[in-house]
Amino acid sequence: MRRSLAGVALAVTSMVALSFLIPLAVLVMSLAREQSITAAEQPAAAMAPILTLTTDPDDLRESMAGLDRAEHLAIHLPDSRPIGTSHAPADLLERAKRGRESISQDVPGGGWTYLQPVVLPQDRVAVVENYVPESDLTRGVAASWTVMVVLAIGLLIGSVLVADRLGAKVVRSSKQLARASYVLGEGNLSTRVVPMGPSELRDAGVAFNAMADRMTELLAIERELVADLSHRLRTPLTALHLATERMGPSPESGRVEAAVGALEAELQAIITAARTPLAMGPMGRALRDAGSPSPSPSEPSSPSSAGSDQSAGERCEAGEVIRRRAGFWAVLAAQQDRTCTLDIAEEATTVDLAHDDIAAVVDALVGNVFRYTPDGTAFAIAVDRTAQAVELRVEDAGPGIPDPDAALARGSSTSSTGLGLDIVRRAASATGGTVHIGRAALGGACVRVTFGLSTDIARSTLRGRRRRGGKRRVRVVP
Repeated sequence: MRRSLAGVALAVTSMVALSFLIPLAVLVMSLAREQSITAAEQPAAAMAPILTLTTDPDDLRESMAGLDRAEHLAIHLPDSRPIGTSHAPADLLERAKRGRESISQDVPGGGWTYLQPVVLPQDRVAVVENYVPESDLTRGVAASWTVMVVLAIGLLIGSVLVADRLGAKVVRSSKQLARASYVLGEGNLSTRVVPMGPSELRDAGVAFNAMADRMTELLAIERELVADLSHRLRTPLTALHLATERMGPSPESGRVEAAVGALEAELQAIITAARTPLAMGPMGRALRDAGSPSPSPSEPSSPSSAGSDQSAGERCEAGEVIRRRAGFWAVLAAQQDRTCTLDIAEEATTVDLAHDDIAAVVDALVGNVFRYTPDGTAFAIAVDRTAQAVELRVEDAGPGIPDPDAALARGSSTSSTGLGLDIVRRAASATGGTVHIGRAALGGACVRVTFGLSTDIARSTLRGRRRRGGKRRVRVVP
């Protein structure tokens, strides 16, 4: 590209230079010739009044010697030899005498001559001749042409250098963008470009950086989604574990237990593999190098299966979904001698989340109760309505959570993946809610999840909320 730009600049500048140089060179040559001719006419005109006074050769020679540039001056007197060296042809002299007119003409052999007839007494005619050699006609022309050629060459070189520098910026920016594209295609997500060059290439660089940032974000979302979906499968696995425990010792139950264990191990491997590229693999290093850490609890807007773009625009009655999921878990609770209490507000609990997202939240919270508390531990599920939010509480009578902040951090637990509470946190964040872990009235952990109420329901509540008897209590016991 640099060579092409330099060639274009050279061609354009050459055409412009030639369009000026050729007429200017002809003009310089014409001016030099006119100046030489004008200078030659002056001595001849000065000798005319002298000839009217005297025709003595000695007087004439003395007068000629006193004139400037009279070295090629000659005087042709009637009936005598010419004074000085003559270069004019005889026929031209005869023509000047007969016609008694001034004649200026090029002469054979090079040069120019000027003939000035002078009428003497008794109707005689003398001719004053001044000859200008060819060298005088072109005096200074070569020097002027040389200066113009040097200036033209300098102009050509300057234009090529300027075009090359401009082309270098374009080429450097284009090569940087191409190199970054190749590196990004090879999986180095830290690749960014410094926008430079013309405005179009700067815009392309900014667009490339935005694309790389978005690609990194989408890859993170994809990995987190895979991990979340895999974590959801742990809920039916928990039910299978409980079912095999109730089957009693037998070869068949042993095989089922082994299969369930293998399946859970595979799920754990999928979760680990899905998160490894963003945390420890090449993509993870790229994210760290780019200063874009993987999703953390301080980033509530990170999309996932809960509150993701996929569920954007969906809504559901949180109370109804929680009631159905509580019924599922109540059956398992009965098998482990757990007391399950369910309190759900009768008011509308519409939230801007999909049915599956609310179900995933309930499964994650109740699943943790079954997974980390011994058999016979009671738990309770409650749903309350406020003017702006729907509050879900899951309490248990277990040992509680010693470090609530660490429990909310994805992957920080040494005994679990940390995905369950992270699903809960991001589902709440998608509606503008929060998650809080504290001590329950039952003595164990209390996870309080707040979902933002759907916009339409919130508006109607602000205009005038009607209370309809509070909550309906449903008590499920084994």
